[in-house]
Amino acid sequence: MRVKLVQRFRSPSARLSCQHTALYDIKRRPSSLKSSDGFRGMAGSTQRGASTLVLALFIVVVLVTATVGLIFGHKIGYQQGFHSMQNETQQALINSTEASKELDKLRLSNKIAMTQAATSKQELAISLANIKELRENQKELLVENSQLAQLNEAYAEIVSDNGGMPLQVLGAKIKPLPENAFEYGFDIGMLSSDGKAKRLTPTLTLLNDNSLVEVPLDPASYTIEGINRIRGRFTMPAGFKPLQVKLNLQAGGQTVEQLYDWSLGASVDSMPLSLLDLPEVDESPIEP
Repeated sequence: MRVKLVQRFRSPSARLSCQHTALYDIKRRPSSLKSSDGFRGMAGSTQRGASTLVLALFIVVVLVTATVGLIFGHKIGYQQGFHSMQNETQQALINSTEASKELDKLRLSNKIAMTQAATSKQELAISLANIKELRENQKELLVENSQLAQLNEAYAEIVSDNGGMPLQVLGAKIKPLPENAFEYGFDIGMLSSDGKAKRLTPTLTLLNDNSLVEVPLDPASYTIEGINRIRGRFTMPAGFKPLQVKLNLQAGGQTVEQLYDWSLGASVDSMPLSLLDLPEVDESPIEP
């Protein structure tokens, strides 16, 4: 800094005084300058300290906010995870209970199936035993039938040699059936002297006081060589009440006519309700 001195007309004492004052100002002004620079430095230091403090506070606030956010986030996540895990645990328990029930059902079904299998095995063993017994009985019956056939052939030869057996009725029956139907049965015997089979033609007729009805037979003729069985069924004409049954037989030049009272067609106990419930025609021999 330059100080410009202006010379004026003054008195010597005033000049000295001015000079002294000027010199004092010159000496003092540097110190004042120094003081101003120091204040500015202190002000700058204060501003820098305040900025640093604000920055530190901001960082602290950010850290605190982040920490609080993390804590709340952790807490919320923990709660959600806990509830989710609790729900999954409950669902797992429900699934486990249902699985246990299904397992119990499967065990029960398996037990029932094993019982049924054991029962089926027993029934199969019984059935196999019965089949074996039936086969043995059938084998015995075949042997007996063969023996009887041989015996019948022997008897037939003896009878034929002695003139044969004349045509005759060995047994007769007529029984009522449902729906105004009847079943007839006749056992016929004949053996010619030449030992050959003959053609048999039967005729069945229903008689009352005023009229007669011929029953159609199916088949209409038979081959007889020993014993033959005539079986069949017929439906009684509406309003017709027979009193007698006439059976006419023709075979090998022989004719036989036999009359029976209608008592042969007497009612039978425990008769089925329909013809459809009836078994096939009985082929067993007629008992006298």
